[in-house]
Amino acid sequence: MVIIVAGELDATNSDDLETYIGRIRQPGRPVVLDLGELTFMDSTGLHVLLRVHGDVRRQGGTLHLAAVQDLPARLLQITEVWDALDIHPSAQAAITALLRPPAPSPHLRRLP
Repeated sequence: MVIIVAGELDATNSDDLETYIGRIRQPGRPVVLDLGELTFMDSTGLHVLLRVHGDVRRQGGTLHLAAVQDLPARLLQITEVWDALDIHPSAQAAITALLRPPAPSPHLRRLP
């Protein structure tokens, strides 16, 4: 599922985004947030992303952020959240990554 988030994400509307994602996401399935049109995000929006990330993971899915622009990217970087999330340069790159088979664990060995 790809959700396009545009404009500003702040205290006036972040609850709406969280509610919307909660209503339409499916347990065990990935969620891609295309942030290419998101021009501003405050700490309220950041907290929503973190809560959604946790909720999606608890239900067996993954959250992927795509096309994160200047100001939202800066907030994710200075709070060190950038490294904790799956971030892709575009929605297409996120979808491609999701379609790629997972790499084998380095702890597993093939038996002869």
